[in-house]
Amino acid sequence: MATRHPQRGSRRTSRTGRPVSTPRHLPGNLRPRASGGTRERQDPRAPRPRFTQRMAVLVLVVAVLVVSYASSMRAFLDQRSHIADLRAQIAGSEREIAGLEREKRRWQDDAYVEAQARERFGWVMPGETSYQVIDRDGKPLERTDELTDPDSVEEEVTDAWWDKVWGSVETADHPEKVPTPPSELDTPEQPADGS
Repeated sequence: MATRHPQRGSRRTSRTGRPVSTPRHLPGNLRPRASGGTRERQDPRAPRPRFTQRMAVLVLVVAVLVVSYASSMRAFLDQRSHIADLRAQIAGSEREIAGLEREKRRWQDDAYVEAQARERFGWVMPGETSYQVIDRDGKPLERTDELTDPDSVEEEVTDAWWDKVWGSVETADHPEKVPTPPSELDTPEQPADGS
């Protein structure tokens, strides 16, 4: 036999078929339980406990999230510092490669090769006479001059013509003060003996 579950707010009927009214609140703030027992309803004005089971679960979940994110953040920061170190190494390698390429271009210049042959090996061109300066001990003096890298020499930038013209206008507007010449020239005295 199928049992019908009463809908909320409907009246139940007893076995005898008479309607039974279910009060919403029983005396003493008691409410009927599904199992047939009653439980005591809390007073809404009564203070609630500060730490509930929901709060404990929430704190536990937050703690787990913080620990997992902290380890992830640490790994992220370690990777970022490693990437920064690798970028610094790459930049250093690129500078070294650029220096070596400049050196290679210098060796393509015949004047540089000739200067290196003279400096390192003491070679001279045919018809030239080689001299070597020695110090007091009889050891040859070291050369201190070096050839500069052609790429490192800055080109001299001349002023534009209008800057030169404007400079001459300013100079004409404010001429330099020239000291007045003395009226008499001081001549050195002649020795009295006539020599």
